[in-house]
Amino acid sequence: MSDRVNSSDFSTTGVPVSNQGVVLQRGGEELILEKALYRFTIRLTADFERSQLSQVSWGVWRRTIPKAQLELFTVVPGQLEVAMSQARADENVAFASHVYKIKDNPGSFVYLSDQITIQFASWVDNAKINAIATTFRLVPDKPVLGLPNTFVFLVSKQATENPIKIANQLSALPEVLAAEPNIFIQQEPHYKPRDPLYPRQWYLNHNGGNQLAAGSHIAVEKAWDITRGVRSVVVAVVDDSFDLNHPDLQGIGKIVAPRDLKENDFLPLPDTKETSHGTACAGIALAEENGTGIVGVAPGCALMPIRTTGFLDDESIEDIFDWAIKNGASVISCSWGASAVYFPLSLRQRAAMTRAATNGRNGKGCVILFAAGNANRPIDGTVNERNWPKNILEGDTAWLSGFTIHPDVIAVAAATSLNKKAAYSNWGTNISVCAPSNNAPPGMWFQETGFVYTQPAIATSLNGLGMFTSDQLGVAGYDPGDFTGNFGGTSSATPVVAGLAALMLSANPNLTAQQVKRILQETADKIVDSDSDPQLGLSEGTYDSNGHSQWFGYGKVNAAKAVQAAQQLLAVTSNSGRQVRGENKNPVAIPDSNLQGVKSAIAIAETITVQDIQVTLNISHDFLGDLEVYLIAPNNQPVLLQNRTLGRRTNLQTTYTMRSHPALKQLLSLSSQGRWQLWIIDYTPQDVGRLNTWELVISQ
Repeated sequence: MSDRVNSSDFSTTGVPVSNQGVVLQRGGEELILEKALYRFTIRLTADFERSQLSQVSWGVWRRTIPKAQLELFTVVPGQLEVAMSQARADENVAFASHVYKIKDNPGSFVYLSDQITIQFASWVDNAKINAIATTFRLVPDKPVLGLPNTFVFLVSKQATENPIKIANQLSALPEVLAAEPNIFIQQEPHYKPRDPLYPRQWYLNHNGGNQLAAGSHIAVEKAWDITRGVRSVVVAVVDDSFDLNHPDLQGIGKIVAPRDLKENDFLPLPDTKETSHGTACAGIALAEENGTGIVGVAPGCALMPIRTTGFLDDESIEDIFDWAIKNGASVISCSWGASAVYFPLSLRQRAAMTRAATNGRNGKGCVILFAAGNANRPIDGTVNERNWPKNILEGDTAWLSGFTIHPDVIAVAAATSLNKKAAYSNWGTNISVCAPSNNAPPGMWFQETGFVYTQPAIATSLNGLGMFTSDQLGVAGYDPGDFTGNFGGTSSATPVVAGLAALMLSANPNLTAQQVKRILQETADKIVDSDSDPQLGLSEGTYDSNGHSQWFGYGKVNAAKAVQAAQQLLAVTSNSGRQVRGENKNPVAIPDSNLQGVKSAIAIAETITVQDIQVTLNISHDFLGDLEVYLIAPNNQPVLLQNRTLGRRTNLQTTYTMRSHPALKQLLSLSSQGRWQLWIIDYTPQDVGRLNTWELVISQ
């Protein structure tokens, strides 16, 4: 027996290969492989019918690995080598190979192709390359673009070793810089929860199917690769009641500060005859990942269940939002509105929501979401109504949902599983985004003693799947059992977005409410519906020059893109302290009664990300109540700094900040670089004045 040791018996680390298993050369590294004990692959000859695979005697056919043209078989323990020998002896089998696993990587099966990539030293000529290929029974296939003297070879049928072993032997040659077999390793699916009913939640992720258009889900699995939510992010779901005994609404730290404003206690449980709309909404947003039932968009986040009184007076709205602020809500999800055609907010209601959006989360603001509504009507606009029973609505009718047009609210419309407008979904210029939901006829109705008036019917089929979510336990609720598959409306679209906002804040707790809104809009998918609305005949499923659609807002939310964008901003929002300043001391006259106004500019050369803005003005005018003052950012976005409320004052020396003037939060995350302008408009004649100076301070 020779004492000579072949260098191919060792890895480059000097450890004997026989002691390691099989070595896989990969990107300059060596991975140790171990044979899988119960599976192998074959490549068939061209004549063999794949339908016969289930009939062979030497293994159980499992599936095809298409790109590799491999068929995967499994065997009972101890029969691997026998089965492979039988397969190799079959005239219909061109190739049979072991399957490998990467050591210390459970489930990482490695399947071999017939390709090897070889990078030769620069001094190796074609003759030597051909000689090496012949020795190892390799067939030249193609060069590798961008890598000098590098080629792909095919392992011929005459080769006596598998591609991994051949590559290891090639790596020992002085002529070879690198030799890598081309392997197939199954693409790792994005995180999937083990909750058994998760596959029915098509709106979270799906791979197509009956009534499922490509991309009609929110791509949440890629977002879950980053975060599945943290308990410190609390979503206040404001609704009729909550079955807190449901397993999917339980867990350590799951429930935070429950409140029942109807019964004035802290157990917002449903009444005996209540279907519990809130249980379904909470499940969509937050159902716990616990190996049973469903899973919410943000399963790791906490739930603050707030039961409403059922009436929308000033005090009840204040109670809702003040409770949410006081108890640390990050997101406030409201799948309800006023049962009125035209409902503007009162001063107190508007102020309560503004407080939450500006003072919540220690000044970063609560993210507030409202359902657009289910009447297939504008949230702020006019429709020529006809065909209502008893003409309860007739002619030009103004519609207004005051909650959805509040400037701090994310108004959520509904799209179907076919990426179409849900027939009922309200629409308009104030829609922020849309999210998946069911399809159904419009749902606005009015009730009087003895009569119920519903909207004119739609005489067409309405396709689309329902939303699968949690229901009251037992026979109570929407369906018998603990879950329902028929939930829908903008009521179900809204908690989808609420859960996504919670994921974003889990990935980056430094985001302000305005930043969350902006990211949701900027990362949304531009779904298009070219069909006319079957009830009103409108066609608003495309986007204007600003990227906004009357039906879909800025598009259907995309969880993967939104959470990635939130995470990317983390370094920016964590790096505060830098400031840039600019000042314009050149006085300029304000033209009297001129809607073109006058503009004064400050150029900022430095680039930081806007986290705060201070605008200091010095204006002299005979009647300041004539003026409106705007700040225009470099992207031409205007923000109203001062409306016509200054009355008879004649001198304005003041500073506007994001804290004192929340409208400036619209400019968060913009770059500071560029031309900033102050725009002053005098609306009435006689009184005149001038801008003396103004200063801009931008902080990161």
